Parts: sequence; structure tokens; C-alpha cells
Amino acid sequence: MLDGFEILTTSGVVLWSKSYAPLSSSLINGFIKDVFIEEKVLPGATTADDSSASRHPSYKREKYTLRWASVKDLGLIFVAVYQSLLHLSWVDKLLDNIRVLFVDLYGDEIRKPHSTVVECNFDDYFDQQVKELEGSAEAPQRTPQIVRNDIDSTTSLDNQSEEPSPPPIPGLLSGRKSPNSAAPSTDATPTSTPDSSRPTTPLNGHLLSAKVGRGGTSRRARKAASGKPSAVDGLKEKSVGKAKGKQLRRWDADGMVDEDGEVPLDYSATSDTDSRPVSSAGVEPVDMAASGTRTSKGQYILKDLDEEVHSILQNANQKKEQSAPSQSTGVVGSSLGAISGLFRNVIGGKVLTKQDLEKPMKGMEELLLKKNVAREAAVRLCEGVERELIGKKTGTFESIDTLRRASLSSALTKLLTPTTSLSLLTSITSTTTHQHRPYTISIVGVNGVGKSTSLSKLAFFLLQNNLSLLIAACDTFRSGAVEQLRVHARNLQQLSQRESLAKIELYEKGYGKDAAHIARDAVAYAKQHHFDVVLIDTAGRRHNDARLMSSLEKFAELARPDKILMVGEALVGTDSVMQARAFNAAFGAKRGLDGFIISKCDTVGEMVGVLVSMVHATGIPVVFLGVGQHYGDLRTVNVGNVVGLLMS
Repeated sequence: MLDGFEILTTSGVVLWSKSYAPLSSSLINGFIKDVFIEEKVLPGATTADDSSASRHPSYKREKYTLRWASVKDLGLIFVAVYQSLLHLSWVDKLLDNIRVLFVDLYGDEIRKPHSTVVECNFDDYFDQQVKELEGSAEAPQRTPQIVRNDIDSTTSLDNQSEEPSPPPIPGLLSGRKSPNSAAPSTDATPTSTPDSSRPTTPLNGHLLSAKVGRGGTSRRARKAASGKPSAVDGLKEKSVGKAKGKQLRRWDADGMVDEDGEVPLDYSATSDTDSRPVSSAGVEPVDMAASGTRTSKGQYILKDLDEEVHSILQNANQKKEQSAPSQSTGVVGSSLGAISGLFRNVIGGKVLTKQDLEKPMKGMEELLLKKNVAREAAVRLCEGVERELIGKKTGTFESIDTLRRASLSSALTKLLTPTTSLSLLTSITSTTTHQHRPYTISIVGVNGVGKSTSLSKLAFFLLQNNLSLLIAACDTFRSGAVEQLRVHARNLQQLSQRESLAKIELYEKGYGKDAAHIARDAVAYAKQHHFDVVLIDTAGRRHNDARLMSSLEKFAELARPDKILMVGEALVGTDSVMQARAFNAAFGAKRGLDGFIISKCDTVGEMVGVLVSMVHATGIPVVFLGVGQHYGDLRTVNVGNVVGLLMS
């Protein structure tokens, strides 16, 4: 994590800063003095270079590392400070993005002559970038201090002897076998599981050697040879009599548990103790303004995914791409060979052939694969772009790369743009008003993608539009599925009562029942009690398991949902194509999926290729994106932002 970030001018004026930990002013002062004034630490480092922060060398002082970027024409310096023990791979990207955002927002005000005060309300923009980049980065590795703590903890029992010998170092274990490995431990305190992520080689300064006594034998070895019991052995002997064996569970001939009046395993039935009202203090309030806005008609509309920030970054990248050919090739002062190469690649009037596009198409395919697009979708997209460009005549001063990127951007936009209306609120209003029945939405998907969580987010969105909801717990297989929905329903009830919204209830029949019949009964119950929407949760199932997938056709016939939404996670990779096709074909010839909800989008950063893979495989649009773990972390799809992330 960062310790601090500062934006200052070359004259020493701090325009904006943010600190996460106390920092000495000597850090920034020493950095400016050594790097930009005396140049004794990093020779040649000046503010005359507006290149990426990754090209600038690091500055280290005391226990901190400073990474920096600059803007030449404005005389600005952007400095990020963090501890040298950490490896923050996203700091350079943060510096580049913050530089673009700050110049775009406050550049005109800084350029004004004789300007002395600049009001910089930059906290929200900075926090958004830190959250996005930090979430997409890999988990930091363990630091040497953690290894030191593990070493210190292993010496707690050995300190009881007169001269304790040093503990073993991970990776340098001796050849003898531990007594605990031969038989299960009967100690009352469980033995901690060794950490598999610990380094296999000792760190510098941790190479310890045991003290050797008389005759080259250590004190511990002499004590073990004498057979005298130690204090630790005494503790283990006392705990043997106190240990109580685990009671075995008995099963009858039908494979059911023989409980004999003990505690039942099915906790889905509501007991008398669960009927107590739960205090609403435990449910955090949701900032509805951060996730959506209300229209003049009172409808609650979800926001796009960080639209403002991404649009600024996208415009900056487009300007960089437009200026890149002139900066990299340069006509003035170049040799005759360079000029001829420039004219071959840039000047218009050239009819493109398959040979001209072979290398650019290969690079475009690699770009899509890096963005987590499935190979099948990437190859077909490149083939479509190639067919469109072959025989096309380039425009004046238009490079092949520019034409290729424009064609790919157009193809992605056309693919991701839905051909039908995705207004869920309009469909619900039409059904409840004209057909006088509840609107039914079913959530399906493979195991562990976040179906129940996505259902609760969708329920919160519908509650904001004052629609009464009935949640049907049709996952009768997974342990804890009904309890999970019960907690969500209880939390949403408290939020609804707090904001004076519509009612929400949970329809459940426990475990072991047929999910299709529960869904049918839930729809009938909702119609009888005048609910607007029924949200049906289903059990997760593997897409390649024919037995589990076959039950979906019966489910569709009995429940007759108006919308079937499949939840797919952004981390799934190339398997998303097979998942989408399998679920789309599982409901029979007359029924299929109606949309996708892509969960965990906050964990992948720019690698949003799973949207392209699933839409390309089925032709079904993406309706919502899950961007967090709160009820308000649901967004609609902004096609322009998604295409920008894929092309970056």
C-alpha cells in the first residue's frame, strides 16, 4: 500500500497531497535535491521528459522507495512513496493515469498567467484509481519480517531449557523426523499448519547454527538420549486423558443419517429462536448516489462503470496514438531510407492485400488474447477485420495500424451493442400492468460464480424502483444456500424499511425438494399475494455434466421465467465459450438465455475479454456487471468503455 502521494511544481509548491502514514518532509526535499538539482544520485533525470513513469529510475531513501513522473510544459512532478519492502507493480500505471487526469482537470487553470492559488478537489479521482489498480494487482508476497515472526514463534517452548538451541529454518530442516509426524498429536493446542508460501531458501541474516557442547553433541541431543521427560512431554501426557474422541455419525440402510433425537443437519427450517427481530444496526447504509441516479419519472437508473475517469484516460490514449507516428518516424532530419519507410506505411492511396495485413492481424490477435478473450473469438474477430480491410484503399496520411485499430474497435462495438432493448424496468412495468402477473427472473450458472450475491444486488436495484419482490430459494442441494438467501432477504428488508421502499420476502421449502416445483409454487404464491417480481435462485452446476444440465429444461417448463440470466465470472478465461453455449442450449429448443451478468469485474482491471467471448459464442448481450461485494455494486454496460479497455 502507498504511504503517500504528492503533486508539486518544480518551484517547490505542493498543489495536492495525500498521506496514508506519517512521512518526514526530508523525503521529498532530499528527492528534489538529489534528482533534479544536484543530479548526484540519478544523473540525467530532469523534468524535460514526459515519458511513462516506468522509464524513470527509482529513488530510495531510508526505508522508502519513490517513483515519479513529470509534465514538462507545466513544470509538474508527481511522486508516489511506499516502503521498499513492498513490490507495488501498479504504481507506474497509477502515476501515468494520475498525470493524465490532473492535467486534464486543472491544466488550464495552472497555465493562467500570475495564478497563485489552484483549488484541487482531487481526492475522489485519486481514490478511484487506487482502488481500481490495487484491486487488479496480484496479492503482495510475504515479507522477510513475516518469516522472522514465524521463526520467533517456534522458540516459545524451547525457551524453558537452560540454553535453548536455535530453531530450524524453513528450507534447512535437519534429517531427523519430528516426533509429531509419527503419530497424531494429543495436545490440547492444535499444531499450526505450515505456510506453503514460505521461501525455500534462508534469507540473509537468518543462517543460524546450533550450539555444540561436549564431544560435539548438542544439549537437546544429550537430553533425548538420556530419556528424561521434558516439561513439554509432561503437558502432552496430561492432555491424553482429557481428549474426547469424535462421536461417529450413523447411517441407515437408505443412506440417510440416523440422528436419534440429536441436532438435525437441516437448519433451513425456521426455529423459535430465529423469530426474534434482528437489530438493523448491523446492516450498513448503502450510498445510492454512488451506484445510480433517479430520473424525472422517479426511476432508479444504474450508473456506467467509472464513466468519467475512463473517458478521460481514453481520450488521452487516443491523442497519444495520433501523435505516436509523427514522433516515432519523424520526416525532418531523417535519412532517405527512413523517409521511404514512412511513406510506404503512412501515405494513402495504397490498396491493402493479405500480405500487408498478415503481421498486423497477428499482433491484434495477441492483444485480444492478453485481454482474456477466448482464442476462438479472437481468431474469428481477426478474420472478420481482415476480410473487411482486404482491397480497401487507405486514406491520406493514414497508416495500416490506424486503419486496423479503427476496424477492430468498430467490430467490437457492433458485437457488444445489443440489438434489442435491455430496459428491464420497462419489461416489468408492461407485464405487471397489462398481464396482471408477477415478472419472473431466474438466475443460473456454474458453481461459485456469485449467483446468490448477484441476485441480491439485482433485488436491491429493483427495490430502489419500489417494486415488491419475492425471492425463491430453489437451490435445494448446496449446504447453506437457503440460509445465505435468508440473510440477504433479512438485510434487504431492513434497508427497505429504513428507506420506506416496497416489500420483499423469501419463499423457501428447505432442502431435498424438487427445484422446478418450488419455483412453480413460488410464482403462484407471488401472483396470489400481488408481488411485482419473482427472483429465482438455482443450484450451481457444471456445464459438462449432462445429468445436472438436463433438469434445466423441466425447470423452464414449470417456472416459465420471463428472463433467464446467466452469471459468469470475469476470471473464467477461455472456458466461458463452452459455459455460455451449454447453458443456452440446456433449456430446450424453444427457450434459451436472455442475458449475462458478469461478476467479479473489479478483480481483472483491463482484462474484460470474457464479455466478448460469451457474447460472441451466443449472440446474447451482457446486461449487468458486478463490481464489488455490496448491494449497490451493480453497473450497466458502457460499450465504449469496454472497447476502450480492450484496445488499451
